[in-house]
Amino acid sequence: MAVQKKRGRKTKESKPMLFSALNYKLLGLGVFMVIVGFTVMRIENEVYGFISLYISPIVILVGYVVVIYAILKKDHKIEEPSSAPLSQ
Repeated sequence: MAVQKKRGRKTKESKPMLFSALNYKLLGLGVFMVIVGFTVMRIENEVYGFISLYISPIVILVGYVVVIYAILKKDHKIEEPSSAPLSQ
């Protein structure tokens, strides 16, 4: 009997994801907040309006802080291969 080879991609050793699911959700939320802040600032279309001067910059700043936090947050559940204890 001939051995049939599987066609398709060769599977290599899979690497762990760079971020966890929570990181990606926070990153999406932060980008969404930045987009909403700039959109609301543009919709009001006044230079000295209340929303353009006070609300939108705060929303944009919070969005940037959330994005930075999402990038820097490390998930403690994911262990690196070098730090795993060896079982004997």
